[in-house]
Amino acid sequence: MKIAVIGCGYWGNHLLRNFYQSKDWELAYACDTDQKQLDKFAVMYPEAKTTTDYAEIMADNSVDAVAIATPVHTHYDIALAALEAGKHAWVEKPLTDSSASARKLIEAAEKNNVQLHVDHTYIYTPAVQKIKDLIDNDELGDFRYFDSIRVNLGLFQHDINVVWDLAPHDFSILHYCIGKKPIAVNATGKALEKYGTKEIESIAYITVHFEDNTMAHFNVNWMSPVKIRQIIVGGSKKMLVFNDMSTDEKLKIYDSGVSIQNREEIYDTLIQYRTGDMYSPRVENKEALKTEVEHFYECVKAGKATITDGTSGLYVVQLLEAAEISIKNNGKLVEL
Repeated sequence: MKIAVIGCGYWGNHLLRNFYQSKDWELAYACDTDQKQLDKFAVMYPEAKTTTDYAEIMADNSVDAVAIATPVHTHYDIALAALEAGKHAWVEKPLTDSSASARKLIEAAEKNNVQLHVDHTYIYTPAVQKIKDLIDNDELGDFRYFDSIRVNLGLFQHDINVVWDLAPHDFSILHYCIGKKPIAVNATGKALEKYGTKEIESIAYITVHFEDNTMAHFNVNWMSPVKIRQIIVGGSKKMLVFNDMSTDEKLKIYDSGVSIQNREEIYDTLIQYRTGDMYSPRVENKEALKTEVEHFYECVKAGKATITDGTSGLYVVQLLEAAEISIKNNGKLVEL
């Protein structure tokens, strides 16, 4: 099948390489508003056409799909044009800048019988796939909490804050692995450094609440002296730590927890702590984006939704939207 990549910046570069190397896809177009970028890619991918106008791609009936890696505020218009042109759409995270526009894209995909795929690349990493398997097989027991920290020094964005930049990764992991429906969000954040007239939050703390009194917490920060990518998932049986910065032991499973016993005769509660073994399951070493490209092709071919379809994209955008509203209202609880 033929695919066009629209937006040839940092992430678009990775998309071009993966689609070009794929046995399933033919890279038909590279599209960007920067002609110098296009000139560079014309040499690297000589079989692909280059254009500065994505309308040319939409008018080409030989193109089966488009991959969109442009600024967030442009996603909706480009993706809608693709879907209405009968082309499958791969959209970089987050899907759109509002839940209302995300819903419209989902409706457009259904109406035109094409696939809407959101590029939540972390879902296709072997580590996250393993986490999903462990949870589905009841290795951890009943879900208790999800705790995430994603911090580093920069990169400062000029069009979105730290929540829209970093949190989509962990929101998508929460959706894929835990799958609980959130009922409310509250968040606090600050613009620690001001550049120009813009006040863009560079640090934020977000809490997602669920019906069963469980919760998920997220710490995102562009102002940390160290880079940390860590998720802890607490279960009634065991607990899991995902350290994405580790090269050899990305996942660790701890047979640890607490058990509570009531002694009614003395109106007392006993809390017993359990500390057992720790083990690190084997995790394959495979490029997530390559896996995602293969999965996208198979789903388009079969006419079925990908595991990061428009619905998962909407889930993430709803949390982002609620978190931003809460930050602007000093941490007020925003119901979903």
